[in-house]
Amino acid sequence: MFQLEKRVAAVTGAGSGIGRAIAKLFARQGARVACLDLDESAAKSVAAEIEAAGGEAIVVTLDVAEATSVESAFSQIATRFHALDILVNSAGIAHVGNLLNTSESDFDRLYRVNVKGTFLCSRVAVERMLEDGRGVILNLASIASLVGIEDRFAYSMTKGAVLTMTRSIALDYMGKIRCNCLCPARVHTPFVDQFVAKNYPGKEAEMMAKLSAYQPIGRMGTPEEVAAFALYLCSEEASFVTGGAFPIDGGVLVK
Repeated sequence: MFQLEKRVAAVTGAGSGIGRAIAKLFARQGARVACLDLDESAAKSVAAEIEAAGGEAIVVTLDVAEATSVESAFSQIATRFHALDILVNSAGIAHVGNLLNTSESDFDRLYRVNVKGTFLCSRVAVERMLEDGRGVILNLASIASLVGIEDRFAYSMTKGAVLTMTRSIALDYMGKIRCNCLCPARVHTPFVDQFVAKNYPGKEAEMMAKLSAYQPIGRMGTPEEVAAFALYLCSEEASFVTGGAFPIDGGVLVK
């Protein structure tokens, strides 16, 4: 079960965190993986891990918010693999702030990457998938697209947009392209460690405990747990699943 043999999977944000875990797991399950990231060295690192484990991967430098960069990236994938079966839109950035302390530049920056980036990559992917009459898109939304979270105004806005884009794509291309999104609560990634160290010096342990306690289960999720869910949704075993928004939240929605 959950094999991706002969599938070509493009993963944005593959250089770190959830994207990295997804790229590695998909490769382990037989997919040929395009590791897309703005940070070329990070993408090369995960591609090297995939190849060292016997998998196949290419590195493509990508700015998801630039249409020319997106077109070039997916052209490189087509040149190398001659197909595109799966797109995982994992690239994204975060922001802490409410309505009043979110600047216009903060708002635009979050929108540019999280919303426009998902739009541009999905549009190019759908064009290519329709040529083959099939494909799967998985978007990384957030628990913030389902419930309110304090001081996450701009971030919640973007992830709400990702959720509704997911449903629109699923509906418009029903029977040809499946599209779902995952809605994680807090996941322990290098970004979290860097954020806590930068903003709470001397209080790292206290803040990590607070972030963990937000989930009723008592801890943050791991990138590998999210990747496992992503594998299911992108596999043939989920061929009856489209248009869904799936929490992976440690019990947040039932508290």
